[in-house]
Amino acid sequence: MQQLSKFEKYLVEEFYDDYREGSMSRRTFIRRVAFITGSMSATIAAMAAAGCRPIELPSANTPMPQPTPPPTTAATTETGAVPDAQSPLSVPEGDPSVSGSDITYDNGSDKIMAYLARPAAEGKYAIVLVCHENRGLTPHIKDVARRFAKAGYVALAVDLLSREGGSDKIDNDQRPGLLTGAGIDRHVGDFAAGLKYAQTLDYVDGARAGMTGYCFGGGVTWASSEAIPELKAAVPFYGPAPDLEKVPNIKAAVLGVYAELDTRITGAMEPLDKALTAANITHKMNVYPGVNHAFHNDTGDRYVEAQATQAWEDTLAWFKQYLV
Repeated sequence: MQQLSKFEKYLVEEFYDDYREGSMSRRTFIRRVAFITGSMSATIAAMAAAGCRPIELPSANTPMPQPTPPPTTAATTETGAVPDAQSPLSVPEGDPSVSGSDITYDNGSDKIMAYLARPAAEGKYAIVLVCHENRGLTPHIKDVARRFAKAGYVALAVDLLSREGGSDKIDNDQRPGLLTGAGIDRHVGDFAAGLKYAQTLDYVDGARAGMTGYCFGGGVTWASSEAIPELKAAVPFYGPAPDLEKVPNIKAAVLGVYAELDTRITGAMEPLDKALTAANITHKMNVYPGVNHAFHNDTGDRYVEAQATQAWEDTLAWFKQYLV
């Protein structure tokens, strides 16, 4: 059986949970796992290892899925609001207190796409790097960047599928496989380059740099905190745990955000907490009661306003304390 990487295994298990709960169809589950593994035989093995019964598995002669361009959808409504946004914290495009724009920056010879949001008022602000979920850079993540801008930060949300043409040009089911196939080092490198770019902007206080990310992006945030020493604070949301042997490299103060019902992820929290304590890393692990994985995403069906709002307030308090 093909050995899945940590992030590949993480996503296969996440999609299995979504399938079991009925929020993902069997067809979509098979397509996403196939794009991750690269073959139908590996897909069958990965789905069986995740817990699928034989009757749920595709047949050995099932053809590999072919990517199709996603339908063109509006990023915002006529009022600038993000479609399906439920949070009272949502910041519509065009909010006069915020300036947001799509930008590119260089990482070597590659052009990396990103969304940059900042307060409209003149000043010099701390920078927060924002890492998207396995869906890529979506209108929701751009909304999150604007929320940080409204709170007094410059936010840079990087599109980790820039080299593939950009998230909005790629089949939704193909995005997770492209992200895991690219490898974590590429993603960390794109954020390191993004920070260097942000530090050249005259409205950014480059000495005050933080990072946050959600689900898959939480794992990228952990990995970046181990590899980018300029980060002073990090808030990963329920992502895969970092390599424990690299934990002593972390310079940032880390707030880990976890969901009580997300036992697949909270199970790795205790050894990580011990490794952070042993390495004398300033950290705190918050477990939010009664919620499941992705509870912060207000465009999804697991969103819980009370706990998502509390996690947001805790994030801002953490950055206020450590981005000084």
